[in-house]
Amino acid sequence: MIHVISKFIFHKILGWKIEGSFRGDIKKYVLIGAPHTSWKDFPIAILTRNIIQIPIDFVGKASLFKPPFGFIYRKLGGTPVDRTKSNNFVDAIINIYNEKEEFRLGISPEGTRKYVEKWKTGFYYIAKGANVPIVMFAFDFKNKTIKVNEPFYPTDNKEKDFEYFLNFYKDIGPAIPEQFNNKNLL
Repeated sequence: MIHVISKFIFHKILGWKIEGSFRGDIKKYVLIGAPHTSWKDFPIAILTRNIIQIPIDFVGKASLFKPPFGFIYRKLGGTPVDRTKSNNFVDAIINIYNEKEEFRLGISPEGTRKYVEKWKTGFYYIAKGANVPIVMFAFDFKNKTIKVNEPFYPTDNKEKDFEYFLNFYKDIGPAIPEQFNNKNLL
C-alpha cells in the first residue's frame, strides 16, 4: 500500500519521475545523493525508496533521532551518527558491510544542506574499504527528476574518480542552487 501511495504522491501530486534504475540485484553499494540543499530532499528520497522497493538505509545527525520524532527516522531505516565525537565512522560502516549479506547505504556526500567547498570523502573510502560500488543519484529539482547512474567501482585514482562524480552532477538543478558547489568536489 505504501508503494502505491508513494507512487501517487511522487508522480501525480509532485510531478516527479525517475530516470535510470536502482539496482536491486546488487546487494551492497554506497548510494550517494546530491545535491543536498533542502529539507525537501529527504521526503523525495523516501518516496523514491518506497517506489523502487529496494531496502536502503541511511545515517543522519544524532539530533534528528531524539524525541519526539526520532522514532520515525529509525523506522525509516536511519541510524544516528554523533558528529561531535572523534570516531572512526568509515571503519564502523565498513564493518556493517562486512557483517551483512545485504546493505545499501544512502548518504549525502556534502554532509550538510549548506554550501560546501569540498565533499566529505567518507563515502568514497567506505566503498573502497568494503569493496562495493558507488551508485550516484541526483535530486534534479529543475526537471523534477531523480537521476540514477550505473554502479561505479572506485579506482586508485581519487582525483579522476571525483571528476567522474562531478561530471554526473554538474548540470543538476538543486532545490537551492546557491548552496551547491558543482565546480569542484575534491
